[in-house]
Amino acid sequence: MIDSSIHQHRIDLSTRVKCSEDAMAADLGGELAILNLKTGIYYGLDEVGGRIWGLLKESRTVHEVRDVILQEYAVDDATCERDLMKLLAELDRHKLLQFGHASDQKI
Repeated sequence: MIDSSIHQHRIDLSTRVKCSEDAMAADLGGELAILNLKTGIYYGLDEVGGRIWGLLKESRTVHEVRDVILQEYAVDDATCERDLMKLLAELDRHKLLQFGHASDQKI
């Protein structure tokens, strides 16, 4: 039997994603603290992670987020995409994101 409480989403460049409505964030002087309101667990992000979180306040595709990060930071495509996917998977594991398809206007 599969435990649905640990189910993670399949994330690719066309995945539409945004911050969960069950998450609240606060800037703590260079680090962003995110609180999952359902679990009461905090999760911390550095500057780049905080920028990604800020981008996800609105529904965007992973491709759109990647493109913004590539424009704003000195990072190569492969590293950016790998690190972004890793961060999104981690945020998903902590139930801090909502997902949809690229064709969805809103999620």
